[in-house]
Amino acid sequence: MISVFDLFKIGVGPSSSHTVGPMVAGKRFRDALPEGTRHVTAELFGSLAWTGKGHATDRAVCLGLLGAAPASLDPDDVSVMIARLAIEKAIDTPDGGRAAFDPERDLIFDFKTMMPFHTNALRLRAFAADGGLLVERLFYSIGGGFVVEEGETADATVDSVPYVYNCAADLLALCHRTDLTIAEVQMANECALRPRADVEAGLDAIVTAMFGCIDRGLSTGGSLPGRLRVRRRAKDIREQLEADRARNQRPPHEIMDWVSVYAIAVNEENAAGGRVVTAPTNGAAGIVPAVLRYARDFCQGIGPADLRTFLLTAAAVGALIKRNASISGAEVGCQGEVGSAASMAAAGLASVLGASPEQVENAAEIAMEHHLGMTCDPIGGLVQIPCIERNAFGANKAIAAASLALRGDGVHAVSLDQVIETMRQTGLDMQSKYKETSQGGLAVNVPEC
Repeated sequence: MISVFDLFKIGVGPSSSHTVGPMVAGKRFRDALPEGTRHVTAELFGSLAWTGKGHATDRAVCLGLLGAAPASLDPDDVSVMIARLAIEKAIDTPDGGRAAFDPERDLIFDFKTMMPFHTNALRLRAFAADGGLLVERLFYSIGGGFVVEEGETADATVDSVPYVYNCAADLLALCHRTDLTIAEVQMANECALRPRADVEAGLDAIVTAMFGCIDRGLSTGGSLPGRLRVRRRAKDIREQLEADRARNQRPPHEIMDWVSVYAIAVNEENAAGGRVVTAPTNGAAGIVPAVLRYARDFCQGIGPADLRTFLLTAAAVGALIKRNASISGAEVGCQGEVGSAASMAAAGLASVLGASPEQVENAAEIAMEHHLGMTCDPIGGLVQIPCIERNAFGANKAIAAASLALRGDGVHAVSLDQVIETMRQTGLDMQSKYKETSQGGLAVNVPEC
């Protein structure tokens, strides 16, 4: 069982796999440090090394070792914490002691070694005062903020949920047999893990965090951090749209512009290291919130219960993709991030607009199908170009997919399961330089500004 709260996690930018995951790993390691630890080191491998600087992986590991957790970390505290670590070159240990950790010396980027399980690998070591090794742990950040340690299984299983399914065909059969919607199936499983009131409160908190991120992005100007010096556009676009509205100059595509600016706002916040919700990743974090906001602001009769339905349906689809393919750009390219997010958003929107389970599955399939083969090639290793605009396009494509599905009867030639399997196979065939390494595509053909 992959919970809605696994796929939608409140955290910080700019990357779920390269920032959130390594922070989680760092904190897990720090919290379990053996007594007598006096020195700690960290090594980054594969994609974590290749794009670690641009994705703030080094900073994330440091924050985790300082005891920070993505869900509770205040982004405004980050610079102070990192500056203090640079001066003190040590972290507090659970036994009340101090362990040396100098990021300049003890955080190593290994650009040559590839670990076997996943390209996003992080090894942490603890040493005693005499230099003897106390413990060594290897973590993998497998996308969407999910972290597994060497020897763990990637997916946790929960036997107590009432509805078990492994593919979209199973899910549709469940809906037919029980006369439940996809959202109702997901809710029943969530309620097997926690009280319904807690599930609803958690979903409402996710909605609040998503919309809060949009609002911050729409009101913040300036430039994004990093050597590209990308100018933030969401605030300017919002002001232009509002000015057009005041002059009654509203083109037919105005709603598309609003959807785009919602997505851009989120991903500019993400690129700036702000508070975002993995949906299912940070690199694709703008798509689900943008379509969710579109549903609330532009579709009639959408209330809080519908927004919960949207997220539950999206989570059911996201779980299928994660279980049977991947949501990691470092594993299958951007089709696994933007494509997955668009598929989830299309399903969520279709569900709140009255779609049958078959139409919901069709919407998810259409959105995923038309992102197949998308590479992950961030310029400068930063989650900015082309990532921010890709979220705008992904959000609009999700709405188009939901609309097409609603115009049909749910019967279609290609199934969601077939598209997910195609995405998995395409990811396996894709060269590593197109998988979040910044060694191919736009990352090498566009000079850094």
